[in-house]
Amino acid sequence: MASLFHHLQFLKLKQKRSFCTTSKWKVKQVTTSNFTQSLDELKTHISSSDFIAISMEKTGSSCPRVLPFDTAETAYLKLRPSAHRFQLLHFAVCPFSVTDSNNLVAHPYNFLLFPRDELKMGMPAYSFSCQTSYLASMARKGFDFNACIYNGISYLSRAQESLAKIRIGTASPSHNVMKSSSPPTVADKIFVERIRSRIRHWRKTCKSSGTNSSKDELINSLRSIVLGSEQFRSRPSLTIDVCSERQAQLILEMLVDFADDLLPLPVPAKSGSGTTQAVRIVLANSKEDKDLLEKELQSFEEEENKKIRGFREVIDLISASQKPVISHNSLNDCTLVHSKFIAPLPPQVDEFISSLCTAFPKVLDLNYLMKKIGSTRKLSGIPSAISYLNNNFYAPVDLEIPDRDTVNKGRIHGLNALRLCYLFMKLCSILKISPIVTEYGKKHLAPELENATNVFHPCSTSIQESCNGDINVWTHNTRKVSCENVVFLWGFKFGTTAGMLKNVLRSSHDIFSGEFDVKLVDKSCAIVVFWQQGLSKDFLDVMNSEEISGDLKELVSDGVRVTCYDTYKTMCRLGLWEMDLAESLERALESSRYDTKINGERHSSEIHWYNDNVINFDDL
Repeated sequence: MASLFHHLQFLKLKQKRSFCTTSKWKVKQVTTSNFTQSLDELKTHISSSDFIAISMEKTGSSCPRVLPFDTAETAYLKLRPSAHRFQLLHFAVCPFSVTDSNNLVAHPYNFLLFPRDELKMGMPAYSFSCQTSYLASMARKGFDFNACIYNGISYLSRAQESLAKIRIGTASPSHNVMKSSSPPTVADKIFVERIRSRIRHWRKTCKSSGTNSSKDELINSLRSIVLGSEQFRSRPSLTIDVCSERQAQLILEMLVDFADDLLPLPVPAKSGSGTTQAVRIVLANSKEDKDLLEKELQSFEEEENKKIRGFREVIDLISASQKPVISHNSLNDCTLVHSKFIAPLPPQVDEFISSLCTAFPKVLDLNYLMKKIGSTRKLSGIPSAISYLNNNFYAPVDLEIPDRDTVNKGRIHGLNALRLCYLFMKLCSILKISPIVTEYGKKHLAPELENATNVFHPCSTSIQESCNGDINVWTHNTRKVSCENVVFLWGFKFGTTAGMLKNVLRSSHDIFSGEFDVKLVDKSCAIVVFWQQGLSKDFLDVMNSEEISGDLKELVSDGVRVTCYDTYKTMCRLGLWEMDLAESLERALESSRYDTKINGERHSSEIHWYNDNVINFDDL
């Protein structure tokens, strides 16, 4: 009976698998033509969702593979150059809600992206790199390059948007003017009174121009020209140039109580410095007219900002929702998102994580959950992960896509975000984790999911590994070792195995009388792991000593070289990638010696500056 029951369950599982054929899955394709409408729909779906799955396609990758012995820092340093160099052409977003432990409702969107210099400022990119293998893979999946190039949505990152606004120099209303905490100087008072008198005369001239005779109107027109009066949206305006932010602040403070029909508009400097070059003052017909003008300008500014942001509006919606984000390779995806939509990637991984978590507080990597399954197989992507789970576990998932008006024509591209939703539910079912988001005043994830958020290391098997300096040298061995106890060794004869190298080292010196291991990284380089604290430093000291003798001296004579883990970090930081790891480490050592020499020369010729000798022109 048990065998029959198992057979029936397996047949039921086979029926469920057919659901994963994707032939009935519908994904909304979004380009410039339907972006505005889709954005409104997406906003509603994100608001009602529990999770948001994301997936993306880029034009290539120059980073070497992240290895088990990489720390979170070195993994980040490997991915950082690639995130800046290559371009995103496709971004899939799928907000989904969990109705019970086996059911989910998904709303998938595919956004085609293409960076255009629409503002003629070289942003978001003048150029980007491509790799033929990546483009060929996208073409095989059905990616429409014509639609991407001609109708792809452009965007600016938050940093680029701020710079664009400064360069454009668009004047915008100043809200909630805060009075300066520093008391006004004599020069400040003279400046304010001079500007107050100028504005009073200008306002009086403008107000009287509509009630005087034609002769007086001519005189008032001449006065307006002399006073520098202009027109702004069919209303009189006066532009006052300023020499400092302090002068701009004084004008704004003075206008707060001056009159209720004057609207000040700070004008940013077009140099890109972020300073104010002038204050434009607009004279409205009344307070009501002033409020109307302010609303018009705010609406206009918001529409212009939407044009500037482009696809980044989607990223901002996800960020504002603070919903958990589901990814399949969080470090790779998040470096791309940060680089393209937030700001250039910072040099340190800690700064990156801090900046990213401000925008996306919870990122769940399904690679991390897959490791909890205990599979020893290497799964290359999302479809293979789903296939593995379908073939080895019974975990039925019912997926509903209610947007029936979305019709896919031809080959379907960009299903990975939808697959991620499906994979997430399967993993939760297999691992006995509740995917349902509970609410007690604030939404909460299950503890197992909460502990799996923000693990930014592709090879981590626990949350602690992502934070400390311990590494895994072997893929299927959970034993950890500190980076300080690892030595890179190269220069041995071609064809040498790890076992042969270990035997040579064991007989060469007393340092190797304790427990140690050797692993070949590639044909040119090996890692020596010391399980006893301090032996790695002793080994390096002996190898670099002039008093080296015996078998170790013979190894050095044959060309064997060693270095510590810090040299590997330097290699990752500088991007010194060669065909063989040995050549890369050699370049990193040369770079370290050069930096030491330069720093020594700088130290001997330092110039000291003292603030007491610096003149501050604002104090004059």
